[in-house]
Amino acid sequence: MSTLLDFVGNTPLVELKKLNPNPNVKLLAKLEGHNPGGSVKDRAAYSMIKGAVERGEIKPGMKLIEATSGNTGIALAMIARLYGIEIELTMPKNSTRERVLTMEAFGAKVILTETIESARDYADAKVAEGGYLMLNQFANPDNYMAHYRSTGPEIWRDTDGEVTHFVSSMGTTGTIMGTSMFLKEQNPNVQIVGCQPTDGSSIPGIRKWPQEYLPKIFDASRVDTVMEVSQADATHMARELAKVEGVFAGMSSGGAAHAAIQLAGQLDEGVIVFIVCDRGDRYLSSDLFG
Repeated sequence: MSTLLDFVGNTPLVELKKLNPNPNVKLLAKLEGHNPGGSVKDRAAYSMIKGAVERGEIKPGMKLIEATSGNTGIALAMIARLYGIEIELTMPKNSTRERVLTMEAFGAKVILTETIESARDYADAKVAEGGYLMLNQFANPDNYMAHYRSTGPEIWRDTDGEVTHFVSSMGTTGTIMGTSMFLKEQNPNVQIVGCQPTDGSSIPGIRKWPQEYLPKIFDASRVDTVMEVSQADATHMARELAKVEGVFAGMSSGGAAHAAIQLAGQLDEGVIVFIVCDRGDRYLSSDLFG
């Protein structure tokens, strides 16, 4: 009999035709909202908790703590509950109410801070006090290895090895790092495209980190091109995905879609896969769809 964790991964890969400006290019969206916790972060959360348990890093009575902008926290809260582990999550106070309530529904304690950087500082301080283990998605190899073992192979399989470009928003960078590793091993010519926000843009799930907070798992050599996306473009495309293609997703997915569509318009031919990292119902209390 299957458990909930057996349904992490193997998400649908669907072709978008109405928003695609180029009939010679296939534009494929990988719908990570179909994971049981509703986002791509289920993959990394499962990998990090499973790895820590197997290595004996979670001692009896110890709690997990993690800084998150939302989706990782939800995934960790869900999976920690399945393992019977207590967890505290800290996140920016501008996170949507749906995210906080979902984490609390899974039994997590949630602490709100001013920014994601201050959330990371808070988590570090709690670990220093003792009794907590931080999985540290920003530096944990289990984060990107989840995508090396699952996301990359799924994309290669479902495109019959014909993928030419992979587009992903960059936050912790786990998705793009692990997927790049796998796809480049199969075909070094596959182009890896990362999305960052333009200066002054605030896009949940996409970051341009200050140097001191740059994720330790990030390796710039694994990304061929970085495309910048504005907050306005990410918002517009999230709305267009829902209205035109029936894909209901958040703002970072809108950013990745905007970059993928721009890229499609520049190519003579190709197969572009981009990550739709979560579902739009996590943003209904924000002005994303207002």
